[in-house]
Amino acid sequence: MLIAFDFAHHVSRANIPSCKSLKPQNPKRSRARSEASMKLLGSINGFKPIFTQNPSKGIMLSFYSTETLPSNPYRDTLYGRISQIGDPKVSVSPVLDQWIDEGKKVIPNALRSMIKQLRTYRRFKHALEVSRWMSERRYMILFPGDIAVRLDLIARVHGLEEAENYFINIPKQSRILPVYIAFINCYAREKSFDKAEALVQKVKELGFPLTPFAYSSILLLYSKMEQHEKIEALVEEMDEKGIPLSKFTYSNWLNAYAASPNVNKMEKVIKRMEGDPRAALDRSCYTVAADGYLKAGLIDKALKMLKKSEGLIQEDNRKVGYNILLTLYARAGRKDELYRIWNSYKSSKRVYNAAYACMIISLLKLDDIAGAEKIFEDWESRCNNYDFRIPNLLIAAYCDNGLLEKAESIISKAIENGNKPVAVTWERMAIAYLKDNKTAKAIDALKKAIAGSERGWKLGHLMSSACLEYLESRGKVEGLEEFVELLGFSDASSADAFERLLDFLSHIKPESNSVNVVSEDDVVDNEEHDMLEAK
Repeated sequence: MLIAFDFAHHVSRANIPSCKSLKPQNPKRSRARSEASMKLLGSINGFKPIFTQNPSKGIMLSFYSTETLPSNPYRDTLYGRISQIGDPKVSVSPVLDQWIDEGKKVIPNALRSMIKQLRTYRRFKHALEVSRWMSERRYMILFPGDIAVRLDLIARVHGLEEAENYFINIPKQSRILPVYIAFINCYAREKSFDKAEALVQKVKELGFPLTPFAYSSILLLYSKMEQHEKIEALVEEMDEKGIPLSKFTYSNWLNAYAASPNVNKMEKVIKRMEGDPRAALDRSCYTVAADGYLKAGLIDKALKMLKKSEGLIQEDNRKVGYNILLTLYARAGRKDELYRIWNSYKSSKRVYNAAYACMIISLLKLDDIAGAEKIFEDWESRCNNYDFRIPNLLIAAYCDNGLLEKAESIISKAIENGNKPVAVTWERMAIAYLKDNKTAKAIDALKKAIAGSERGWKLGHLMSSACLEYLESRGKVEGLEEFVELLGFSDASSADAFERLLDFLSHIKPESNSVNVVSEDDVVDNEEHDMLEAK
């Protein structure tokens, strides 16, 4: 999706009904390498990586922090205090209450701005807390825009069922178009298309005059449903009613055809956008078109779109813009353009870790390990903060190509310099050792992965699958007793792969009476574990 909608920006608070406190009821050879590389970037140092392969954002690291948000260190502000609470499990309500106890005021619009900022940083749980505090503790009136935002936050934090309960309890006079559109977007995001479309019909039955934003949201729904006929009918309806297409509508329309890809229709949208000032054609539109051409195998046309996109990169979108170009030039197989963009990027201003990661991934996609090594060495010589997600990219490539000594060398050098490998690093090494028939090293690496893991981290399915593959190829369990026990008791392996592993083991007669593998009775499936932990 090209545009992330913000309901707070699209709802007017003037001359619309309001409601008081609303309380909700209680409450997945280059593709494989790319996936392995993505996983290895892991979750470390209080950051979680969000990987984006969307043409509007490129393959890049989009960090959202579980530490702190930026705030002015010279002023004691409410937002500044809340921004320091990085752990989503820690409530921000006491901070809000203390602010009031100190005799300080809170302004409704300031709280709305805070909610928006928290949402921007994907702090949905904290944003929801602030939203509820507004009405439940301070008895502030909620406008429909506030309700729409809260509905969206409840769906993100607690799921659709809780959001449905909340929606049911919204007073009818406040259940207006922005609230319905917010709910439609919630359903669309979770791919609950039948319910989303039913709400669209409900909106039409209620006779709400659809705004450009509402049309854009409905178009986005049809795009996700791949209902191109409905998209075209919707655009025709807008044209007939004289409703201008907004930038959001154009973007969603273009994305729908680029995703298919339907080149002819995509080109018609681009042509119309180029002739309509309201479309605000920017670099992202051309990268979306380039992505569509690449999917269709039309490399030359894709390259033309990338040139146009490059010419529209601005200072405020420079980082994202260059990362996208790196990604798409790699997909086009144009190493010359890849290096041209990289050199241009480096010569201008500071290059961030995300760009180094993007360049390394792009070179690995082109099977240029030597080139990726040089980029890594350059990063290593310049970095002030050693982020293990960067070396993990090369480690994954080395493991995939049987270059275990090189992978070990990177890890050893990092440790010597005081840097600690993350759990996924050791997990990947364990898989590689196992495939290389180095059982003792695999066990040692798996122990390090489990010992160094953060709470909530789980071994990936590749670990159990690798163990199963090893066993199936040899037909025995000798030497793997401890390995299997670690998989079972680490509360980390994929339930499906581990069940297959246990089933295989149950049909093999151990070569030694000392073999002690985990029984099924010792395994708690993920769902049951979550239920028990919740208690």
